[in-house]
Amino acid sequence: MASGETHEYVSSLLRRSFRRPDGRVGKQTLANLSALPDAAIDAVEAVLKGKTLLDADAVDSGLAVTRSLPHGHVALVAAQAARLSLPQLLGPPCRERDLAYALIVSRVVRPRPKSATLPWWEDVTLGPDLGVAGASRDEVYAAMDWLHARQDAIEAELARRHLRGDDQRGAMAMFDLSSSWVEGSCCPLAGRGYSRDGRKGTLQIEYGLLTDRVGRPVAIRVFPGNTADPAAFIEAVEVVRTKFGIGELTLVGDRGMITSARIEALKELGGLSWITCLRAPAIKALAAADGPLQMSLFDAQDLAEITHPDYPGERLIACRNPALAQLRAAKRESMLTATEALLNKITIRAQEGKLAGADGIGVAVGKVIDKYKMAKHLTCQITDTSLTVSRDQAGIAAEAALDGIYVIRTSVPATVLDAPATVGAYKDLAHVERDFRNIKADDLDLRPIHHYLPDRVRAHVLICMLAQYLTWHLRRALAPLTYTDEHPPARANPVAPATRSTTADRKAARHTTTEDLPVRSFRGLLEHLGTLTRSTITIGDRTFDKISTPTETQQRAFNLLGTPIPLSLES
Repeated sequence: MASGETHEYVSSLLRRSFRRPDGRVGKQTLANLSALPDAAIDAVEAVLKGKTLLDADAVDSGLAVTRSLPHGHVALVAAQAARLSLPQLLGPPCRERDLAYALIVSRVVRPRPKSATLPWWEDVTLGPDLGVAGASRDEVYAAMDWLHARQDAIEAELARRHLRGDDQRGAMAMFDLSSSWVEGSCCPLAGRGYSRDGRKGTLQIEYGLLTDRVGRPVAIRVFPGNTADPAAFIEAVEVVRTKFGIGELTLVGDRGMITSARIEALKELGGLSWITCLRAPAIKALAAADGPLQMSLFDAQDLAEITHPDYPGERLIACRNPALAQLRAAKRESMLTATEALLNKITIRAQEGKLAGADGIGVAVGKVIDKYKMAKHLTCQITDTSLTVSRDQAGIAAEAALDGIYVIRTSVPATVLDAPATVGAYKDLAHVERDFRNIKADDLDLRPIHHYLPDRVRAHVLICMLAQYLTWHLRRALAPLTYTDEHPPARANPVAPATRSTTADRKAARHTTTEDLPVRSFRGLLEHLGTLTRSTITIGDRTFDKISTPTETQQRAFNLLGTPIPLSLES
């Protein structure tokens, strides 16, 4: 051995402890195991600790994997639900709560009709862990009725959590309305109205969603399909005032929701302020020759506050978005071109004698001229044998002058929200629109409605809202593993379009996270988590559960929630 080198000798001894007659503890070496292979020494140690060793190569070893169930996706959603105290939010422990909770988790993991969800519970750990496997349809309907009866209490707690405001400004809530079509013809809530799904001719229901400023769902209300937007808005206001007990609140809604008539109603109620946007005719009136809205306002900036006697006690914030102006100009040109193409076919038919008479040509023109809402910009000269179409260049130029311009209308004082903050608050309505996309299609698949009892419809929509509440938090927590922009840049100019961070662009380009893990969509990540299984293993007369080894992505997902991978779910 060279000078300065050391050699380590390891001995493995089998020893026992015993009590001497004088009360002292003695040690006795029974055997020196140093000559045995390391595996044999480990086996002796395991046996002495009470473990049972089994020869895995033996055919009759008695080891069997009796069942493996997908576990990771429901475990992750349940872990997020536990962080939000969702089971406690629903109500006291009972059979109905377990079923309602299972319906909400299922809607996040695998949105399907109830008839398809019930048998699925037996195929994942959700069913046996929550004790809902084998539940009957009647039990599920009873749980939905129980949940609907708890709706006011649930929403009041969500409002307490998220609509409290702060010292600088009061609470702020976003409200918008959407609709979904109804299968069948027996639902009393189903009516014929404007379909936001593009399902013309179908019966539908409407529902209004109330969220906090960042898009967390707080409350939802279902209305008959033929309810006008303003009526739904007033009912939402009454919910806020009477059931949530919030006296000072700023409601944010689009120009079709918070109309002048609704504003007058808000003034009478008191304690409620608003942020909305003017309609095009009102903006055009402000831009008249003697009006306060002049293009020179935007020479050096993109927004400016103006006043007008028609809006006493209110602030008007005029904004001009150059990107939006280009978009609207291009859209108008494309629709004009498409309309002219339709009219050109009529012109050719008239020239060829296939269409004659001013009345016949006029009827043909009337069928197509306003298909793209461009009749206001076209002039048609009709004779018995011809059609001549020309553009109203003066009208087009007048409309183009207002491209990209919108005017925010608010009663919130500047000391509470300055002009840029007010514009930002109005743009936060995009969060509600995102929630509707998630609820209706992207994540939760609310539509179509299969229930026909009004309270069951309301319970179904409430389940989807609570599932969206879960999804909202999950999307934020799991953002590092998805294409979601974790840290979107703050807008230096509130009027300018939103931008993505360089990190988000990198993820989108490379399809890997900053930790070199695969980037997935939110739905794709849940599906990947579903491959994390829990197996029931039997060895001899012993049975136990074991989770499969998680992938790096699966382990990272649970780490982002700050929780270990649970062996079982709890409600």
